[in-house]
Amino acid sequence: MEEKKDVIVIGAGPIGLNCAIEAKKANLDVLVIEKGVLVNSIYNFPTNMTFFSTSKLLEIGDVPFISHNDKPTRSEALEYFRRVKDSWGLDVTTFTEVIRLDKNPEGDGYRVVTSRGTYSTNAVIVSTGFYDTPRLLNIPGEDLPKVKHFYDDPHPYIGKKIAIIGAANSACDVALETYQKGAEVTMVIRSDSIYKGVKYWIRPNIENRIKEGSIKAYFESEVTEIKSNSICVRTPDEELELPNDFVLAMTGYKPDYGLFQRLGIQITDDTQKAPVHDPETLETNLENVFVAGVINSGLQTSTLFIENTRIHAKMICDTLKKQLC
Repeated sequence: MEEKKDVIVIGAGPIGLNCAIEAKKANLDVLVIEKGVLVNSIYNFPTNMTFFSTSKLLEIGDVPFISHNDKPTRSEALEYFRRVKDSWGLDVTTFTEVIRLDKNPEGDGYRVVTSRGTYSTNAVIVSTGFYDTPRLLNIPGEDLPKVKHFYDDPHPYIGKKIAIIGAANSACDVALETYQKGAEVTMVIRSDSIYKGVKYWIRPNIENRIKEGSIKAYFESEVTEIKSNSICVRTPDEELELPNDFVLAMTGYKPDYGLFQRLGIQITDDTQKAPVHDPETLETNLENVFVAGVINSGLQTSTLFIENTRIHAKMICDTLKKQLC
């Protein structure tokens, strides 16, 4: 038999959890479905990462976020969101992929088909973020085991020749940390300089390391092929083949457009490529199907964050209270 829920939230990140909390406040029976682990994106952040925001700005569900310093670490965030889940008694099923969304043939609402079964529901909230889906290079050799789109820890790269592709915050963070731990670091950058939005305390450090030659950087360049022991780089002046052990492609991430297609959520036809939604209610082209969190920015992934999308949960649940309660 299909389990019936008032609301199903797809994605157990901070905003997905916040949506589930608001649904519980409205006395709605809510289930959260997550294809990975609880707060999967945060789990996949670098091991030693520290948030840019304060713990106060990351709080949800009136659960205090206490950290040792003003800006919490990845480890502290994982502990905090585990505590949020337990404090609110949220029903979360992990390692479960949503396959498709069907209209309920026996009445109103939907059938959510997953890798572990099918659920009936009156409403769906999609809050899947974008960190799980890297922007690929689409070049030969990208599927080699030496190529990483997620950075974890500097230890594997000690004494190795590594190429870092990109010039934004993640790329600069990775370049500095791996260099400081003993890697031979080369950056390959499409533009003619480090990204202008790099954090103010990181920019001077990375620029000075490049200037002194501690970190080699090829500007206005791109990797054209990745081989087992080298990479091919096209620079403004010549084609190079550089010895290489690992490639860390810090090229950014994007929403899971494949999921949107499977669910039937339309995408805007402009350069933003955001899910179509009402800005007042966050309802999509599908009745009682909503989008929350950073996915609402589409490809403009630097505009929405946990801090400024926490309000999405209340916006959606205020609408659901009128329609379902």
